[in-house]
Amino acid sequence: MERLFNLDVQLLHDTALLAISVLVLFFILSYLLWNPAKKVLQDRKDKIAADIANATNDKEEAAKLKAEYEAKLKNVDKEVDAILSEARQKALQNETKIVNDAKEEAARIIARAQEEAELEKKRVADEVKQEMVTVAALMAKKVVAANIDASIQESLVDETLREMGDSTWQS
Repeated sequence: MERLFNLDVQLLHDTALLAISVLVLFFILSYLLWNPAKKVLQDRKDKIAADIANATNDKEEAAKLKAEYEAKLKNVDKEVDAILSEARQKALQNETKIVNDAKEEAARIIARAQEEAELEKKRVADEVKQEMVTVAALMAKKVVAANIDASIQESLVDETLREMGDSTWQS
């Protein structure tokens, strides 16, 4: 037999058998290991792409929300002014109501005080009348007892009236 590149036939045979074994092992292992590893990598790539897409969507949604909030913030001043204006109007209405209620209560108190003053005035007038009757009775007693004439009687009435005072008769 001839030698190829000065190599022994047994060595060539072992080398060919080893190459075939390595190729068979490569295909078996690539089927068993490469495809699952490739699948894991593809799944990871898909997950990363989905996360990026979600992040992009979230970013767009956040930008929309930010725009909405900025628009609301611009309108907040108007809403605050409206609320404050409404509160001022309610406060003015309450103030007017309270003032009116106070005026009505004051008018009632004044009316009650005037009524009480009138009643007191009548009571005092009645007391004065009773005192006048008592004084007149005393005068009559004095007149009858003294049996005096008309001029003395007139002077006694004048004296009694002076004692009672002019203010008593006028009020």
